[in-house]
Amino acid sequence: MKLDESTYLVLAIRYKELFSGSGVGGGDDVPFEIDGYLTEIDTGKIDSDYMNSRFEKFLKILTQDDVDKAEIRKTLDDLHKSFAMLTQEEQKYASIFLHDVESGNARMENGKTFRDYITEYQFKAKNDQIQRISRVLGVDEKKLRILLVANVTEASINEFGRFDDLKASVDKAKAKEYFEKLENAKILPFKINIRIHNLLQEFILKGGFDIEEPKE
Repeated sequence: MKLDESTYLVLAIRYKELFSGSGVGGGDDVPFEIDGYLTEIDTGKIDSDYMNSRFEKFLKILTQDDVDKAEIRKTLDDLHKSFAMLTQEEQKYASIFLHDVESGNARMENGKTFRDYITEYQFKAKNDQIQRISRVLGVDEKKLRILLVANVTEASINEFGRFDDLKASVDKAKAKEYFEKLENAKILPFKINIRIHNLLQEFILKGGFDIEEPKE
C-alpha cells in the first residue's frame, strides 16, 4: 500500500485513539500487534495548513455579496475531508464551530486559525461540563478539576482517598433533587450515594461529558 505522509499520520492518530479510548471500541487491549513506536509518533506534526486554507476560503466565500452555493458546498466538503487530521473529539467541536459560523453565531478574531477555534470550543465545552456537574451535585469544583487532570484509572482513582474526599464534598440535598427529578421518583439515601459514585467516577474517567438533564 502506498501512503503519503499526511495519510500515514492520520492513520497514526486513529491507532493512538485505540489506547486512549476516544475511538469506538477503544480500550486498553488492542486485538492486533503493531510496532509500539506508532504510539509515540507526535501526530501534532500533521500539517494543518491545508485545513486552515479551506477554512479561510470558506469564510471568504461566505462574506461575498453574490454567494455561490455550489462553491460553498464544495469548499465545505473539502474542509470536512480534512477533519481526518483531527481526533474524533476535535472533529465534534470542529463541526459545532462550523455550524456556528454558518448561522452567524461565531465570534471571529483576526489571527486565529481553525485549530485555535476548535481548541477554544473544546476548552469552553469542558469548562461548562465541569461547572454544570459541580452545580448540580454541589461538589467541590477545585477537587474535581484536580482529579480530571490527574489521568487516573478506575484502579487509581481513589489513591490517597482523593475520590472519597471528592464524594464527601457533594451536597446530598442537591444530588437527591437532581437524581429524583431525573428519574421522576423518590430514591433512598443509600441509592443516591451509589448514583453519586457512579456519575462522578464515569465523569472523571471519561474526561467529562454532558450530564443528562431532568425532563421538565
